[in-house]
Amino acid sequence: MKRSASTVIMVGLGVVGLGLLVAQAWAVDPPCDVYPPAKQARCMEIWKDLYKEDGPVIAQFGLDQLKRREQGQITAEQHLAQNMDFIKQSTEKRLARLNQRMAKE
Repeated sequence: MKRSASTVIMVGLGVVGLGLLVAQAWAVDPPCDVYPPAKQARCMEIWKDLYKEDGPVIAQFGLDQLKRREQGQITAEQHLAQNMDFIKQSTEKRLARLNQRMAKE
């Protein structure tokens, strides 16, 4: 079945968008409730900074995945699964960096 370029682009952007929404949900709702109330505001600042650092990398990964999908190197299911795995790993790394920075505070 042949797909139009606009269909592929729209599906790809949807997948990238889904990944960014997941990542953005973490950025907006940081895991700062584990810290004392006096440190939570600083934690949220750090978390948002970390997201700003990682957001472009996450988006680029999604776009690279879309390119591989368009070239027939991966299926839609692989594309989504790999994006979600990447976002999960990125979030885990961001959490570790958050904990390191908060330990210095």
